[in-house]
Amino acid sequence: MSKSRVYVTYPLGDNILALLREQCEVVMNPEERSLSPEELIENARGFDAVLTVSAGVNEEVCRALASDCKIFANYGVGYNNIDVEAATRHGIYVSNTPDVLTDATADFAFALLLSAARRVVECDLYVRAGKKNWGPMNLIGAQVSGKTIGILGGGRIGKAVAKRAQGFNMRILYNDQRPNPDFEAETGGIFVDKNTLLSESDFVSVHVPLLPSTRHLIGADELGIMKPSAILINDSRGPIIDEQALVTALRDGIIAGAGLDVFESEPELASGLAELPNVVLAPHVGSSTTEARVAMGELCARNIFAVLGGGTPITCVNPEVGVKA
Repeated sequence: MSKSRVYVTYPLGDNILALLREQCEVVMNPEERSLSPEELIENARGFDAVLTVSAGVNEEVCRALASDCKIFANYGVGYNNIDVEAATRHGIYVSNTPDVLTDATADFAFALLLSAARRVVECDLYVRAGKKNWGPMNLIGAQVSGKTIGILGGGRIGKAVAKRAQGFNMRILYNDQRPNPDFEAETGGIFVDKNTLLSESDFVSVHVPLLPSTRHLIGADELGIMKPSAILINDSRGPIIDEQALVTALRDGIIAGAGLDVFESEPELASGLAELPNVVLAPHVGSSTTEARVAMGELCARNIFAVLGGGTPITCVNPEVGVKA
């Protein structure tokens, strides 16, 4: 009996491929770049499952692959690259990888916060350049311990960031669609409206999904509400922040700094962003630990195996596909 076929849209680790190959024939895009919808249709036609890494899955992709494809297993917790409604209409499951990358992403949010606050990148470059002015007023940064952190999004990752903030004896504010009793019980966080959070926080960390309602959640008006000494952190999704407005705010001293792992038009940056000394930039590596990457791949494989075996994905985004079937 022939094996089911899985197409992988971006190069992944050998351990993930070996796991998939235990039950499936696997073909992987060898190029380290995201495939366009047209390329995805050409390459993945006839496959039973597609493991998606940032590849755009739109209505045309769903329609073209629907005769064979049973699941888009997304390698990541966010799935804004997939038109879930279109997949559902065409009877294709969508899965993601929540939980397994929570700690890694929260760790990195705090790494960005500390790096931006204490000017770690500037300090590194300063020493490497051989500069000798190591006096007491050199490269002064912002204190983190005892300050106020505002967390936009009280979900898994937002709560994990808040737990880390407890270790720095920080006052924790948060905002979400509604109060989250679990968040408050585990972190001591206080639910406030968005404007109160922005105006009172020394650090604002963004942890909301990318939805039409959250696109440009932080724009020029919101940046203007923040303290001039505030630092903005984002390792969720780039378009949540109006990047050009952020460039203006950083350049003009409206806020003091930022730490960014994601960008509005990845991998491109807004004009002027890379030239600013008061922003720490990273290439979307928030979940890039060995442990998280292995766990993400294993969960993708388990989701694929579940569907190919006639079941439902373990972490299913659109369970209504099964109801329709």
